[in-house]
Amino acid sequence: MTADLVIVLLAAFGAGLVDAMVGGGGLIQLPALLTAWPQTPPAVLLGTNKFASIFGTASAVLRFARGVRIPWRMLLPLVPVVFLGALGGARVATLVPPEVFRPLVPVMLAAVLAYILWRKDLGTSHAPVAVTRSRAMLAAALLGAVGFYDGFFGPGTGSFFMFLLIRLYGFDFLHSAASARVLNVATNAGALAWFGTQLELLWLVAALMAVANVSGAVVGTGLALKHGSGFVRRIFIGVVLLLIARTAWQAYFAP
Repeated sequence: MTADLVIVLLAAFGAGLVDAMVGGGGLIQLPALLTAWPQTPPAVLLGTNKFASIFGTASAVLRFARGVRIPWRMLLPLVPVVFLGALGGARVATLVPPEVFRPLVPVMLAAVLAYILWRKDLGTSHAPVAVTRSRAMLAAALLGAVGFYDGFFGPGTGSFFMFLLIRLYGFDFLHSAASARVLNVATNAGALAWFGTQLELLWLVAALMAVANVSGAVVGTGLALKHGSGFVRRIFIGVVLLLIARTAWQAYFAP
């Protein structure tokens, strides 16, 4: 086992841990892949990343389902929406360099963070609102757009999902974390449906990363369930800050 592969597997474990709680695992896992295999086409590495991630997010859903009530009736109609969004995003990623999104990501994340810090009560209590037709259509449009972004580029997808679930549906951070993982499974599947059939992924690396990702997800969901919504909120803020710093550096300062 090479040193690069060891580093990638450690990154996959860390990504699974963070992703299970608040998303943002792409901040850890994808850069590790890009560093380890710099000559490999980015779309191949995106697909390899998605293969590993889908197992971590699926295991997080199973573990969350034993500790919190996941609103399946509300989420299931959104699953095909975000799946198709990610499928379309992955297709575009093979045609257009994902770098076109880079300048927008830190700005969008900063807006999310500012709103969360301004509304200190947001996400502190779980008080789901009635889902009207107009609210459902707005949610489908916004979450579908995030799904497209996940297939095309990805960093911060889980954080965007959580924010929208809190803002539109009145979830607390713990329930939004669990629900966002359901949507993440769908977006990972949508992206993988394209990448896996159109490209030759690093399948062995992806399989090893999947094991590490699941291990991290088990630890992450355990921490979230044990410490509750307030803990998840603090982790969310910390991860979004790191995402802003990382994506801003990549977009504006990196050579």
